[in-house]
Amino acid sequence: MALAVVTGASSGIGAATAKLLSENGFKVIAAARRIDRLNELANENIKAIKLDVTDQASVDNFVKELNGQSVALLVNNAGGAFDSAPIEKADPAIWQKTYEVNVLGTLRITKALLPNLRANGKSHIVVITSTAGHTVYENGGSYTNAKFAEHALSQTLRLELNGEPIRVTEIAPGMVKTEEFSKVRLGSAEAAEKIYEGVAEPLTAEDIAETIRWCAMLPSHVNIDSLVVRPIAQAANHKIHRLK
Repeated sequence: MALAVVTGASSGIGAATAKLLSENGFKVIAAARRIDRLNELANENIKAIKLDVTDQASVDNFVKELNGQSVALLVNNAGGAFDSAPIEKADPAIWQKTYEVNVLGTLRITKALLPNLRANGKSHIVVITSTAGHTVYENGGSYTNAKFAEHALSQTLRLELNGEPIRVTEIAPGMVKTEEFSKVRLGSAEAAEKIYEGVAEPLTAEDIAETIRWCAMLPSHVNIDSLVVRPIAQAANHKIHRLK
């Protein structure tokens, strides 16, 4: 069975992806900071290993815990948004935190696992960005700037690996309703619910997991460079149909 590493696997898209891949022929390493949540996810095809992508020592220890297992698929899902402030009220510490987890986190784990992926031969790196990495919007500067950088990281990596049998895919979700993302960003469940108010069917974590599975299970010569995924109610970041 091919081995997949999924970061940010303790909830949301990461947890859904770990489950779906494990049901479709992959052994999965579910990686995140919250080992208690990972242990709830673990089964005969999913192993939990603690990982903080913002900490180089944690990344180094994670690689050691792989014990030389050959990785065929890396899903860079760890990320997040932590404010909704305009530029004039921006907190540089929040911007730095956002950049650390979304951009440098992806950089650290990708760099650390690249020798393994290269040794595996036909391998695949998936980077979960966001439509926020393609189009900016008001009061989203910390997140859009980080996701634009992560988008650029995936494009650069694809160019640098050209000629090697390593696929690089960016998946950019639009409005996805998960249990934590908007709550963490806005500070309360009530504020988070307002984001999805009147939207009949926002995307789910399982929807995005399915796009990851599909990209990963295509023939090895087929690379999905970039995939933007939105619910039908969302035509663009700023254009959302809400039921009255």
